[in-house]
Amino acid sequence: MAEIQLKENERIDDLQLSGLKIIQNSRAFCFGMDAVLLSGFAKAKPGDHVLDLGTGTGIIPLLLSAKTQAARLTGLEIQPESADMAERSVKMNALEERVAIMTGDIKEARMLFGASVFDVVTCNPPYMIADHGIQNPADEKTIARHEVLCTLEDVIAQTAAVLKPGGHFYMVHRPFRLAEIITKMCAYHLEPKRMRLVYPYADREPVMVLIEGVRGGNPRITVEKPLIIYSAPKIYTEELRRDYGY
Repeated sequence: MAEIQLKENERIDDLQLSGLKIIQNSRAFCFGMDAVLLSGFAKAKPGDHVLDLGTGTGIIPLLLSAKTQAARLTGLEIQPESADMAERSVKMNALEERVAIMTGDIKEARMLFGASVFDVVTCNPPYMIADHGIQNPADEKTIARHEVLCTLEDVIAQTAAVLKPGGHFYMVHRPFRLAEIITKMCAYHLEPKRMRLVYPYADREPVMVLIEGVRGGNPRITVEKPLIIYSAPKIYTEELRRDYGY
């Protein structure tokens, strides 16, 4: 593993998977369980080319490099500081031949990469609409959590543009926007094919939705059984530990 120079407030976290490590800034947005769950929900076949939109510090490409046999994984990130951390994490893990990080805008994905070039697109987008409780629109955490620089429609429209026909789209989002998610996916011919709701406890409301779409797919969706995070306070369920590495 290559030696990497850390910058102010940065740390190296062990991903507990195939020896992978990631650089994060303790004062900026750090990845959460949603990214890890998405990397377990997404699938990529040997030889696939994968694009992760809004990759942040590169957590999803890093995890998918160990969980799949995808030939090439590209992360697109608009914030230069996050993209820089992602690039250094790729080098630290000696993954330059499989993983690439590009600094750029999700809204320009088609212009940057071309049309119909990826087999798989993943995204852990901002969940909240732009005017919901924003204090500082330029703050890194605000950009990661709110639709300041891109909207749900931007993500779905650009995904549809860069995916090959029959390509797969995987996203994690919040259940309160599920109707909008499905409506917009269908509008851009990303047919919803698989969905799973994630609950903190069995008797609580869901806090996440994992959804898969296929470009130009036939109408038919499979709703998988609920994923429960905790069996008791601070105790992960057996399924979460077994299937998602917690």
